[in-house]
Amino acid sequence: MPPIFSVDPRSGIPIYLQLIEQVKRAVALGTLDSGEQLPTVKALALDLTVNPNTVARAYRELERDRVIETSPGRGSFVRADGSPSVVKRAVTDVAASALSDAVRECRSLGCDAPAIRTLLEGALERWFPGENS
Repeated sequence: MPPIFSVDPRSGIPIYLQLIEQVKRAVALGTLDSGEQLPTVKALALDLTVNPNTVARAYRELERDRVIETSPGRGSFVRADGSPSVVKRAVTDVAASALSDAVRECRSLGCDAPAIRTLLEGALERWFPGENS
């Protein structure tokens, strides 16, 4: 079975945050279903060649965000209760992160807020033609 998660230590984004986003994205896209078991901390750390504490931190944050639940001795699972709200929150978190990255990139290219707003409005019109925002 191919690994479902990967990390890039040179990306500048902390590894635990990369894992959190990937789990949320997998939940949002349905790659991870409600009730599905995640790899153990030890197995995922070994697979990604990262410190187990890094994986444990990501799992703790995901549990705090109510995306997963951990049962001692059984493992960590995508939350089964309230699945639609978990998926909706995961979609919102992933989308917010992508938009934030896009705005940061525009700003680094020298765009100011009005220019970014114009670009965003153009993209919205392209993807949702004729819809009033």
